[in-house]
Amino acid sequence: MTQQADVLLDWYDIHAREMPWRVSPLDRKAGVLPDPYHIWMSEVMLQQTTVAAVKDYFRKFVARWPTVTDLADAQDGDVMAAWAGLGYYARARNLLKCARVVASDLDGVFPDSYEALLKLPGIGPYTAAAVASIAFDRRAVVLDGNVERVMARYYRVEEPLPASKEVLRGLADGLTPNERCGDYAQAVMDLGATICTPRSPACGICPWLENCEGRKAGDGATFPRKTPKKPKPVRQGVAFVAIRVDGAVLIERRPDKGLLGGMLGWPGSEWREEPVQGEPPMDGDWREVGEVRHTFTHFHLELAVFVAEGVAGDPLVGSFLSRDQFSPTDLPTVMRKVWDVVVKR
Repeated sequence: MTQQADVLLDWYDIHAREMPWRVSPLDRKAGVLPDPYHIWMSEVMLQQTTVAAVKDYFRKFVARWPTVTDLADAQDGDVMAAWAGLGYYARARNLLKCARVVASDLDGVFPDSYEALLKLPGIGPYTAAAVASIAFDRRAVVLDGNVERVMARYYRVEEPLPASKEVLRGLADGLTPNERCGDYAQAVMDLGATICTPRSPACGICPWLENCEGRKAGDGATFPRKTPKKPKPVRQGVAFVAIRVDGAVLIERRPDKGLLGGMLGWPGSEWREEPVQGEPPMDGDWREVGEVRHTFTHFHLELAVFVAEGVAGDPLVGSFLSRDQFSPTDLPTVMRKVWDVVVKR
């Protein structure tokens, strides 16, 4: 084991973060093993999402679907509704696909190697490495944003991201030990999340302080270098909220493929980079009541919100949900914003 790994693991034994899916280093030394189902689910949820945002969703999911087989048997709509608000909804669809493969083809048992995990739906190199190391203590190089930042500063890597990703992976590989692989993977991620933070890193209490090239040069906080991103385009669209006399609201489920795939939402127009009119989903006294703005990974969205109350007849798309059946919490964030505008009109 490298000296850096020894030092970091000693630090982790004392300072490991507590998380609902994590086995503490003390318990792990006593022989308590992580649940691969929990590690896999948490890692999927954590993709491009903070630990703080994920904790409650994780608890809700494992309480409702305690095993991978339970999740595999779940209705798609129930899982998508439970995921609502967490964002990046393709992850929820992949969660179901993967659970069903594990349940049907692997008797509900996750494979324990990086190579086998990588063959499962929705599992890429990072997630495969994280599950292999954390759940099964296999040696695998876990490279998330925290680890990239730590490596870039420790070795003072001048080449900007994303071009330097493979260089950083190689440097991380050189430090990864053959023992306590799961604890080490979590330790280096914790180091980036709690000490080697994006802004104002706490270098004075870092266990890797002595040999950090960025600290020696006095410019560690400026790493990693990043290639400037192009400005996000702005797309426009229209959302239509139809409300019957009895309070039922018109909802449609979006196509499985594409943005917000499989999620509930309001009928509306396509989202384009030029002004959009949109065709109402049914006859009614439509009036514009506000605008919603929302930012996705690759673009900003501006949605004009139209409402028609007391509508009657059959809609062209979607179906009506009674107020007892309708829950705004089942909607993705942008659609929930639309409902908030309607409620506050």
